[in-house]
Amino acid sequence: MLGEACPVSSRAELPEAFEDALEGFRRELALQRSLSEHTVRGYLADLRSLLDHFARMSGTDLSALDLMTLRSWLAKSRTMGAARSTLARRAASARAFTAYLARTGVLAVDPGARLRSPGARRTLPEVLNTEQASELVERVDGDDPLALRDRAIVELLYAGGIRVSELCGLDLDSVDEQRGLLRVLGKGSKERSVPVGGPARAALQTYLQSARSELATPRSGAALLLGARGGRIDPREVRRVVHRAAQAVEGAPDIGPHGLRHSAATHLLEGGADLRAVQELLGHASLATTQIYTHVSVERLRASFNQAHPRA
Repeated sequence: MLGEACPVSSRAELPEAFEDALEGFRRELALQRSLSEHTVRGYLADLRSLLDHFARMSGTDLSALDLMTLRSWLAKSRTMGAARSTLARRAASARAFTAYLARTGVLAVDPGARLRSPGARRTLPEVLNTEQASELVERVDGDDPLALRDRAIVELLYAGGIRVSELCGLDLDSVDEQRGLLRVLGKGSKERSVPVGGPARAALQTYLQSARSELATPRSGAALLLGARGGRIDPREVRRVVHRAAQAVEGAPDIGPHGLRHSAATHLLEGGADLRAVQELLGHASLATTQIYTHVSVERLRASFNQAHPRA
């Protein structure tokens, strides 16, 4: 169970009251808000830094945590070279934590409600062009069980634009072969149906018919994609598969699974897909998140124009 899988780290020496508050907040994040282990760990790492800073300034009375402390912590982070994106993330962690402390009566008022931080500069993701994407998939070749599995992996990532965590979480009954859909469990435990095209369905069918039984062990359970030892495949193994394939494509950026997701979204929009349809496919809660791919398309168009037009 997630609530037991991500214990609060004991790396920093914190007062017992601080540890209790962190543990309560961890449980809320993991159990009530259904956040991933990775996200929970990120929150807790930020908050350990905040509470260590607070303890050095003010002692052990958590009810004294105030806006000045939050601001001085962020200022210290900035002087130590933290990027704008890191400062924005830490401020968000602090706001969530102080809101929790106010709800549970530890704080009389929520100081985080007045905390502001620099907005993170959104960088455009690196993406493949359509030729590179096709070559990357074709580079994953072979007829042994792991090669057939790897081909299914890259086909599904690119065809469905799914996250690596969503891919690894697929079970055998997640595949609707008749309708060509995957039932994907995304962020916040939200399920959505993702269509995949003919090449991805063919690669998946070949894997299921010729490879999965060779990899399966008693510990495989219902997992669709299996690791070399028979358990559910690990995101790190998926990243190795994609990085290895990308490195074999001349001129391609060194992307991972998320790069294939970015590429799929960009190619859909360049091909005329509706922005809201792409939002639904990717499982974005906000359309603003999806809109970054329109900027990617414009930048690619501008680069092509500057390279090819005689009067650019």
